[in-house]
Amino acid sequence: MNNLSSIHNRNFLQVIALAIIFLLTSALFASAQSPTPTPTPEATPVGLPADPPEVAPQYTAPTRPLPAADRVGVDVTAQKSMSLDEVIKLTLQNSNDITVAETTVKIAEFGLKAARGVYDPVFANETSYFKSKMPSASSLGSADGSLTTSSFANIATLTGFTPFAGGNYQFQFQSSRDTSSNTFNTLNPQFPSAFSFTYVQPLFRNADIDSNRRNIKIAKRNLSLTDAQFRQNSIEVINNVVLAYWDLTYALRNLQVQIDAVKQARLQVESNKRQVSEGVLAPVEILEAETQVTIFEQQVYAAQQAVTTAENNLKSLMLRTESDPIWTQAIVPTTPVNVTPPVVTVEEAVAQAKANRPEFEQLRATKDINQINKAYFKNQTRPRIDLTAGYTSNGLAGSLLNNSGGGFLDAFSPLITRVNELSVLSNLPPININTGGSQVPGSLVGNYGTSLKNMFSMNNPTYQIGVRIELPIGNRTAKANYGSALVEETQIKARMDQTDQIIKSEVQNALQAIRTAQARLNAAAATRSSSEQLYESERRRYDNGTSTIFLVLERQQRLVTARGQELQSQVDLNKAISNFQKAIGTTFESHNVELKKSSSNITQRPELNIPAKSDMDNTGFSPSSPRTSAPVVSKATTSID
Repeated sequence: MNNLSSIHNRNFLQVIALAIIFLLTSALFASAQSPTPTPTPEATPVGLPADPPEVAPQYTAPTRPLPAADRVGVDVTAQKSMSLDEVIKLTLQNSNDITVAETTVKIAEFGLKAARGVYDPVFANETSYFKSKMPSASSLGSADGSLTTSSFANIATLTGFTPFAGGNYQFQFQSSRDTSSNTFNTLNPQFPSAFSFTYVQPLFRNADIDSNRRNIKIAKRNLSLTDAQFRQNSIEVINNVVLAYWDLTYALRNLQVQIDAVKQARLQVESNKRQVSEGVLAPVEILEAETQVTIFEQQVYAAQQAVTTAENNLKSLMLRTESDPIWTQAIVPTTPVNVTPPVVTVEEAVAQAKANRPEFEQLRATKDINQINKAYFKNQTRPRIDLTAGYTSNGLAGSLLNNSGGGFLDAFSPLITRVNELSVLSNLPPININTGGSQVPGSLVGNYGTSLKNMFSMNNPTYQIGVRIELPIGNRTAKANYGSALVEETQIKARMDQTDQIIKSEVQNALQAIRTAQARLNAAAATRSSSEQLYESERRRYDNGTSTIFLVLERQQRLVTARGQELQSQVDLNKAISNFQKAIGTTFESHNVELKKSSSNITQRPELNIPAKSDMDNTGFSPSSPRTSAPVVSKATTSID
């Protein structure tokens, strides 16, 4: 029986072994027929860079006392309280950026005056003396073999351009005193005089517009352009100083939060020491609390650095020079932080931006300059046809030569006398010839005043009229300039379309930033409130022995962070409102800034003005009136602690 059992067991084991061999053979055959699976990329380990060289091994900073808490270059005891309005007013008075922009406007104003100066008449006067002695071989013109002449002359001219129709004119007056030894001269000395007037009027080219009128028109638009740039620059300065003011507000408040955290952590250390001495807590609880104190102390110094940076940034914007005494004072912002955000639709904000933004005014000025150039260069492609007219009145006077000699007829006086004697003997009438010059009209006998009288009597006029035609061959320069103006017009149109989109994007982004800041502020306020409750709850549990110092310190750290985030969110909301005012172009109105005009209607340096009342809210938005009077900034009575 036992033998049968052992045989049966051996058979069973053999069957099992055969089955295992069959299964292994099948598996090997299947693996040989199927492809080897490729490992996936995810299974490949990511390579790491080589270890860097060992630097400062086992470094630990030595224990040192904390540095002085004084601020560099600032006497914290000399505090200067300043509201946002006061900061803006000081900035408008001292800003170097505004000064540069203001001088640019003044330079453009002088440029306009210079362009208009082309119509100022130009007076010129020339006085000369001339004397000449020339040999003469004629006994008729000269008695001594030489001819001597002298002249003292004066020529005065008045020239200029007319401010209309492109004409130009010239008045000229000339007179002289002439003497000569020529025996043919009956008047010696002589005083010739004349005045003339000449006018040239373009009939085709330069009639509608010429270079003078073009330059004046461009100078006017350049003045408007620089005026708009000045407004834009002033808006940038005001917006930057507002942002800097709120940054300083946050930095100071955050410094106070960090200091309060250190004080609270130190109180916790003292509490833990008392409980350790009473045997309630383990000594390690003191170490944990002291570690938290050192962490908060580091945050205090970081917050103080932020205060210094923010304050210096604000001072550099609102002060003119580094010697200003405010540089050594600690600025204390006094304007409450809770500014009310605007309630406005995108369509209303975009419409107001298009009415107020200086960029549109700059583009309109650029477009006007292009239209001026286009009209001028098109005019220059025409032929030139000018009408010329002139008038001259001549005058003359002089002194008669005496009868004793010097005249041409005096040389024949002895011959005439002998002829008359023979005529008497022959019973013939004598010859009567006047040799003293009585043949000269009496109106010409006189001095310089007589000559002027004869000139103004206009009895000896000269008239002139003519037409001058100029036909440029090809005229490629004018045609190329005109083509360039046409291309520039297309370019300006594209820039205006692009500016429309940019400003719409800025307005939408500004509104979205306000909405996001509001949501963050609401969430931060809720977080701060819950953090305060959790911290107080954790402290009570710790005092009752149901919590640990680790959890208390963690709750304290979260509370400090929540308080800082709440103020940061409020400041971000204020900054978003300021950026929105800039986006819709109401920065001046929102901060009570008044732009004054000079006598020539040019914008002068802005000033802070506090009007009695305004229909605009403290965000500067007024959908019904894009350009209302400057509003009063709404001041809230509470602030976030």
